[in-house]
Amino acid sequence: MTKPTAHGHRAPREPVRLLARTARGAAAGAAAALLLLVVACTTGGGAQPRPSAQGASGPAVRPPEPGAVFDYQIGGPYRPAKTVAAVARDRSADPADGLYNICYVNAYQAQPGAETDWWHKHHPELLLRGVDGGLVIDEDWDEPLLDISTPARRAALMKVVGPWIDGCAESGYDAVEPDNLDSWTRSEGQLTADDAVAFARLLTDRGHARGLAVAQKNTAELLDARDRTGFDFAVAEECARYDECAAYLTAYQGRVFAVEYRGRDFTAACRAWAGKLSVTLRDREVRPAGEQGHLRRTC
Repeated sequence: MTKPTAHGHRAPREPVRLLARTARGAAAGAAAALLLLVVACTTGGGAQPRPSAQGASGPAVRPPEPGAVFDYQIGGPYRPAKTVAAVARDRSADPADGLYNICYVNAYQAQPGAETDWWHKHHPELLLRGVDGGLVIDEDWDEPLLDISTPARRAALMKVVGPWIDGCAESGYDAVEPDNLDSWTRSEGQLTADDAVAFARLLTDRGHARGLAVAQKNTAELLDARDRTGFDFAVAEECARYDECAAYLTAYQGRVFAVEYRGRDFTAACRAWAGKLSVTLRDREVRPAGEQGHLRRTC
């Protein structure tokens, strides 16, 4: 998932279904530097899936085709196989020529390191704090949560995150994948699902205004809120493992990219959902092709 620096995905954790985040590799430092440059230049100054249409607030939004063969490249870009029709990449990467491109943005948490330092320097009031005054941290990934608890803070956050989404459109992406929708589950009770939904609506409105479809990233708990979030399709990690694929299929009429990380879950997903959902097996680190440990298969 893309954040202002390098990237990854978040694998579901018990008991809550969470996202997976790729490990940071050698590209992290360069991506972090790029993030700081972009942020410095830009800050400062449940509907049913939509067909391609001209919206009242912006250009045409084109959701992905149901069943499109998918490649999840958020750990680093590489040449897709000839069969691939859709690809997701970190927002710091260029889109793939001739394919449906999804731009990963970490919208609800701050990447550790240079990005967190930037938030501390420029917007410390937008980092979520617990009752003791300390930062609320996603301990699995050492990421501070962003404070989406009030309309004013959500609006302030959009002055940072909104330009990232604009950048996806300007780079030629077709869609955006905002990560950490479920950050409220790690917020020590400081955030609610309604906060997440309200911020999601701001993200989808911004994406739609720039002609981008917007994905629900995991968080099956919010499928019933899609009329409020406005999401157009889903990227669902380990939906077979957690028996959630049917719910995503129903909510998004087959516009679902299901990503599994265990062979037995991939096999089960192919048996049950091949031809109905786009199912991909990836290694948990989402490594680029050619890197040791890279794994990718489709049904």
